[in-house]
Amino acid sequence: MEPKPSLWSALFKERKAKGISKLDALVKSFSITEKVLFVVCAVIFAAGALSLLGKVSDAFSVDVPARGGSLVEGIVGTPRFVNPLLAVSDADRDLTELVYSGLLKDMPDGSVAPDLAESYNVSQNGLDYSVTIRSDARFSDGEPVTADDVLYTIQEAQDPTLKSPRFVNWQGVTVEKTGTNSVVFHLKQPYAPFIENLTMGIMPAHIWKTVTVDQIPFSTRNADPIGSGPYEIASVIRSSDGIPTEFILKANPSYALGAPYIPTLYIKPFNDEQGMLAALENGTIESASNLSPESAKALASNQGVDILSAPLTRIFGVFFNQNQNEILAHAEVRKALDMAIDKQAIVRDVLDGYGTAIDGPLPPTVAEKLSAESAANDATASSSALEASSSLAEAEAMLAKAGWKKDPVTGTYELVSGRGKNAATTTLSISLATADVPELVLAAKEIESDWTALGVQVDVKVFEPSDLNQSVIRPRKYDALLFGLVTGKSADLYPFWDSSQRNDPGLNIAMYTNSKADALLEAMRAATSSDIIASDYGKLQAIVAADEPAIFLWSPDFLYAVPKDLHGVELGEITTTSDRFLNVKDWYISTDRVWNIFVKN
Repeated sequence: MEPKPSLWSALFKERKAKGISKLDALVKSFSITEKVLFVVCAVIFAAGALSLLGKVSDAFSVDVPARGGSLVEGIVGTPRFVNPLLAVSDADRDLTELVYSGLLKDMPDGSVAPDLAESYNVSQNGLDYSVTIRSDARFSDGEPVTADDVLYTIQEAQDPTLKSPRFVNWQGVTVEKTGTNSVVFHLKQPYAPFIENLTMGIMPAHIWKTVTVDQIPFSTRNADPIGSGPYEIASVIRSSDGIPTEFILKANPSYALGAPYIPTLYIKPFNDEQGMLAALENGTIESASNLSPESAKALASNQGVDILSAPLTRIFGVFFNQNQNEILAHAEVRKALDMAIDKQAIVRDVLDGYGTAIDGPLPPTVAEKLSAESAANDATASSSALEASSSLAEAEAMLAKAGWKKDPVTGTYELVSGRGKNAATTTLSISLATADVPELVLAAKEIESDWTALGVQVDVKVFEPSDLNQSVIRPRKYDALLFGLVTGKSADLYPFWDSSQRNDPGLNIAMYTNSKADALLEAMRAATSSDIIASDYGKLQAIVAADEPAIFLWSPDFLYAVPKDLHGVELGEITTTSDRFLNVKDWYISTDRVWNIFVKN
């Protein structure tokens, strides 16, 4: 037996039926013309209502990243060591950055944040760094990341037999396991930049512990790695002779900071930038990094890509060797050579504007952060920006005041010392060495032109990069050297300017010596306060500026071509090309439309 309907439902059905029957009767009473008009009006009303609802929905909703899509990126060079202990080339570091993760992570804004670490703490004396590893941290094969993996990685880095590029970073450091998921790093003396060491990728001990140190460089695990980073290498496509032509990476669902939005990355190696640029133009690849200003300019008309730029933590300058050419021992000569160079013209004409003229030993972004830490440095920062222009007249006046005179025939400055038979004439003549790199060769020509206009005989010598390093830089065989230094994101200038680093393998290529500067460099390394570092840098900059051991020219930009539908890319300060991947997990191509109330703040 069916249940009797309630009074309410009965009334509702009755009223609904009466309403429908009345509407039906009304429509039936319409003429054909009236029926057509009724239908048209109904359609217009429905369309208007839908449009209004759509506008309301749009007003209260936003696009949010969604998982989906893929990215095909070109790189120059073929990765050989996808291994945080052995990566030496940009290609190596690119893949390593994607596959591995460290206890901490560099962020695009220049800070460091926990990655595999749940938390970390630095002791008040700056000697102990305690780290707790996330309990849910996993390698891509599902195995947990533990203190044993950290110990294994550091011990291998410290083994001189492996000859790891990371070896020098870990000297004098001991690591202690304090629990299954906790370690403490002990330093012999405070070293502020040490925090960067903790961003080094952690290797899985369960995979590598059976491989001897001398076998590690030859292991196939370097090409088929297991890491804990945002991506894992799913497969490698090789040519008939076994050379990798494409790496296919899949998003790692176990990544500690969350799986990336883009499920698949395709990394295609190229022999040179020209080949990579051609592939970008014909659509074989969608993105390419570390472009030259010339290449970026050529891509300006490509409607499918955007050119992103970011400051590189590198400086380029002319470094003097006063031991090689005694003329450079004259302070007025070094200063005049500096004043004669139009740095802005180099940035404009050689770099196509992708760079910044400088007057100090740090990249401008790093120097600006230090200036922000100390009000006492504000004036120094401002004056440095103003001094970036050339002044040929002032340079000539400085040389004339010191006794240099122009030969009326050659137009070259000469200095006469002694009298009578003991008189000797010194011609202002300098050789300038640099690498056979397009930007450096063009910059050398600009400098040659500026110095010639001043009254200097200039001999530009161009070397293949490897030959320059082995035959010129290492034995310090140059008058002046146009070269670049990778200073990094910290203010640690010790490797480049301390007197102990004058000879190879030291990086003090100006062979600069100043006891006050040495003391400041040591103090900056040990300082645990950013205020102290900022204050000491201001003093160091003043000393170096007075001594003029080098001419600081420019800090370049990092140039990255990406497809227009790629979003979320944040480029902060770039030290190595792999830094472009610092927030790769947040990159996205696909989007979903979601109401504001459902978006997480």
